[in-house]
Amino acid sequence: MSHPVVAGLEIIGPLPPRYAEILTPEAGAFLAELVAKFGPRRLELLARRVARQAEIDAGKLPDFLPETAAVRAGDWQVPPPPPDLVDRRTEITGPVDRKMAINALNSGAQCWMADFEDANSPTWENVMEGQINMCDAARRTITYTSPEGKRYALKDKIATIVARPRGWHMEEKHVLLGGARVSASLFDWGLYFFHNAKELIARGSGPYFYLPKMESHLEARLWNDIFVHAQAALGIPRGTIRVTVLIETILGCIEAEEILYELREHASGLNCGRWDYMFSFVKKFRNRPEYLFPDRTLITMTVPFLRAYALHVINVCHRHGAYAMGGMAAQIPIKNNPEANAAALAKVRADKEREAGDGHDGTWVAHPGLVQTALEAFALHMKGPNNLHRFHDVKITAADLLAPLHGPITEGGVRWNLHVGVRYLEAWLGGSGAEPIHNLMEDLATSEISRSQLWQWLRYGAKLDDGRAITAALYDTLLADELQKIRAEYGDERFDSGHFKDAVGLFMRMSKSEQFDEFLSLPAYELLP
Repeated sequence: MSHPVVAGLEIIGPLPPRYAEILTPEAGAFLAELVAKFGPRRLELLARRVARQAEIDAGKLPDFLPETAAVRAGDWQVPPPPPDLVDRRTEITGPVDRKMAINALNSGAQCWMADFEDANSPTWENVMEGQINMCDAARRTITYTSPEGKRYALKDKIATIVARPRGWHMEEKHVLLGGARVSASLFDWGLYFFHNAKELIARGSGPYFYLPKMESHLEARLWNDIFVHAQAALGIPRGTIRVTVLIETILGCIEAEEILYELREHASGLNCGRWDYMFSFVKKFRNRPEYLFPDRTLITMTVPFLRAYALHVINVCHRHGAYAMGGMAAQIPIKNNPEANAAALAKVRADKEREAGDGHDGTWVAHPGLVQTALEAFALHMKGPNNLHRFHDVKITAADLLAPLHGPITEGGVRWNLHVGVRYLEAWLGGSGAEPIHNLMEDLATSEISRSQLWQWLRYGAKLDDGRAITAALYDTLLADELQKIRAEYGDERFDSGHFKDAVGLFMRMSKSEQFDEFLSLPAYELLP
């Protein structure tokens, strides 16, 4: 069977008229050049990740790089932010779904992190419809009418769009160049930039991005080279692109200053991504039993290694004029239970006041109903548009960042990881990347930390706080209970017509396997249409 070919790109997925508006010959040629020019370096850097993992497995813990000491000691600055990125005190996150995009843009938040990554299940339909939605959002023509007839449209004042492409490890299986899948990062980023950069600039904004899951400054250097090339190709002034990097891996945190330096002509700041950061600890130190984590509900941002992480990001950013963005409030409003809702909002407020008090310049929320709470929390501790003047009189060492954390593992903690991990993955396989579960808006990072903890506990024969051994049989018994709870909540028809068989099979295989799988998203992606 032959497939459409656009500028040398073989399109495996369907190409209806509006998709063809995205994959035009001109856009295809731009994307094909990105893939041909920069794809080989991506593969080299992924191979470098494997080599660094081997070093850690051999006993070499990460440390600040001696060869980049001059960068860390240097008196360099990132450029001042463009007008619509001066105040970022509250950013709302979410997938590039049409209705959710409109609600996010209208939410009252300063920015919307438009997510092609962890909050988006990357079906071909979701990815391509997302590109269409972003084109319409950039032009302010995006509307939506629900099946019930409710119409959604943009207000006069909307949030600034900051788009997040998929990470370097992902590929787009529906588009091939020379018979090989193209980088999902370049696919998401390249098409968004090609279609929207000039439109956004003309409207007084610009092509702004979040960059996920980097593990070294060399990966940041690759992104910067892509930006330089792309701006020249489209005739856009160098430095127009602005990026914020998610520091959500331990190796990325060790090289946070160098990452910012590599991107300095395009940099806006760094962001703390808690769940993926914890996941990276389990992954990188999977052969070191001293990094056996307790229940993840006990791992708050006030524990020593996460406290060091937050202070390190703040100090690095403010030393160089960049914004230090706080983490996610995943809570969503609890309807029909005012007491529980008030308690949830109080928890959000306390967390956001901690971030603002520490000196973060902004924060994330996952639902429009939390925007006002976050705004009020920052108003108490940040009198201007940022906290760039705030520093901490502490020198964070690699030992501070790598400090192990110990604590109890409970049956409830095991159950929670099984329940949420499987339930989210089932939704993801069904095309939903942002899934409300027990009053929290979960994304892929939740399943990653859940299955990695289960793997770690089993790998080291950990015991529950009541003395019982953690075994594969225990997982099976507890999961059967949790699946019955989900079935009771969903009803038989919804449960049986879902993707639980695939979700349970993949999640439990990865939780029990002898070798640790780098990313849940890689085998899960092969199950998507």
